[in-house]
Amino acid sequence: MAISRKMRAFVDSGSMIRRMFEEGARLKALYGADKVFDFSIGNPNVPPPAHFRKALMEAAASEAPDRHSYLPNAGLPAARAAIAARLAREQGVPVEARHIVVSCGAAGGLNIVFKAILEPGDEVLAMVPYFLEYGFIADNHGGALKTAPTAPDFSLDLGAIEAAIGPKTKILIIDTPNNPTGRIYPAETLAALGGLLARKGEQYGHAIYLVSDEPYRKIAYDGVRVASPLASYANSIAVTSYSKELSLPGERLGFVAVNPAADDLEYLLGALSIANRILGFVNAPALMQRAVAKVIQDELAGGDAACVDIGAYQRKRDLLSAGLAALGYDFVLPEGAFYLFPRIPIADAEEFLGYLREENILVVDGKGFGAPGYFRIAYCVEDATISGAMPGFARAMERAKKRQ
Repeated sequence: MAISRKMRAFVDSGSMIRRMFEEGARLKALYGADKVFDFSIGNPNVPPPAHFRKALMEAAASEAPDRHSYLPNAGLPAARAAIAARLAREQGVPVEARHIVVSCGAAGGLNIVFKAILEPGDEVLAMVPYFLEYGFIADNHGGALKTAPTAPDFSLDLGAIEAAIGPKTKILIIDTPNNPTGRIYPAETLAALGGLLARKGEQYGHAIYLVSDEPYRKIAYDGVRVASPLASYANSIAVTSYSKELSLPGERLGFVAVNPAADDLEYLLGALSIANRILGFVNAPALMQRAVAKVIQDELAGGDAACVDIGAYQRKRDLLSAGLAALGYDFVLPEGAFYLFPRIPIADAEEFLGYLREENILVVDGKGFGAPGYFRIAYCVEDATISGAMPGFARAMERAKKRQ
């Protein structure tokens, strides 16, 4: 066979999320969309804000001669300045435009960060459960994914993290709010994590970068504040996208922000910019940069927030969690993001997930997140999908109880 062994293995293992998403499309074609309850993928169903659509239409209608031209690899200067001003105001970190690199979504941002930092054989440490693409992205740049467990409530276990850090650890990656658990890490935990990384970096003679993957930062519930990993530690990098907070997953726009106190700052910023080019991104989409810059500028000037309606997601969380709790499902209530991560109620996970598939309920097996024995429900769906799935969840639980 002509293709690489590694890619053959990737094709065989694939992405559970994407496979379930494609299965949902097949089942909807067979049975009708109202008979299939697809919770497989975090594809936002809350629409972008109206003022974003207005800004995008204005950008598209512009007659400026350079509206479709190449941009600097690091991004449109106006977009970088607006992003930096908003981030500095919200997180209390003195970032400037030059500390921002606009990226093709958070995935593009993580790729340029890993490209800039990793040497072959270096390790990226993630907490279980973790977003399943981290291993692929680390592998892209010669790195290897290593994991450490979290506490039973999915909070960070600093003892387990310390035990997992070794001489090859170059990056520790976290996401808060977390995908798939919805856990938000408090400021005191992040400060302690920063102190731990500083000590271990000194022990091993090189910086260990804290990379915060935070596309769900704006999606937090019940007044919970999302603390800033960027503010917790000098060698920190925030990576995010507008896929969730503006409901733009298909437009591939995000950014990387580097703490101004980071080691090798100028080389790091230069490497991120060059990586944008040599990995083939060149620059993030021009129209999206112009539109997002406008809505952020307007927000900073006292206008509407550059964010979707978070209340809609909290309503969905409450509808789903109340329904499943009444049926006997065991889970930690998510503080943010739009995922629920219940425990599978019997020992045979595949058997239980089969019960759900027979009810045309599509979820993702927790083993894809390094956490077998759980499953992920993406509740960024219509309320009717949540309500309509409840009888199927009930029948699956009844079958599980008979197997116990």
